[in-house]
Amino acid sequence: MSLSFLPTVMVDALTDVTPELLRKLGVKLLMLDFDNTIVPYTTNDPTPEMEAWLRTMAAGEIPICVVSNSKRDRVKIFCAKYGIDCITHAKKPFHRGIRECLRRYGLNPSDCALAGDQIYTDTLGARSSGCKAILVKAIDNHNFWLKARHVLELPFIFIAENRRITK
Repeated sequence: MSLSFLPTVMVDALTDVTPELLRKLGVKLLMLDFDNTIVPYTTNDPTPEMEAWLRTMAAGEIPICVVSNSKRDRVKIFCAKYGIDCITHAKKPFHRGIRECLRRYGLNPSDCALAGDQIYTDTLGARSSGCKAILVKAIDNHNFWLKARHVLELPFIFIAENRRITK
């Protein structure tokens, strides 16, 4: 598998990811990061737009599964509320959680994508495991460390700017 920090596609928000885009990319399973991709670290409540997107996607033809590094129960509780499968303690960018998800759904990595807000965990984990990577703008870089991480990601974002899909 390739070692790449460049996403396959970049979007401004997870809600910009549509079934049409996923079909165009050949995606049969969409894995999702949780914190700062679906909801900020500071809340468990999605925006009304995100809630509608989650319900639409969960009922659609392309399954979704949260693959999160979080060890907190909040991810499992959130996913149960919305009827979404989840894997926690994923250890991205390592492949443990991603491989578990692929086994659970019986799919090849090339048929799957992982959407997340971090290049060094989500994008790298997806690409190095053979999946497509969808980079989503972080919902809220609310502290110094999140802001610093984003600054370190800027060169890769700049290089991949031609991969941005806008609404």
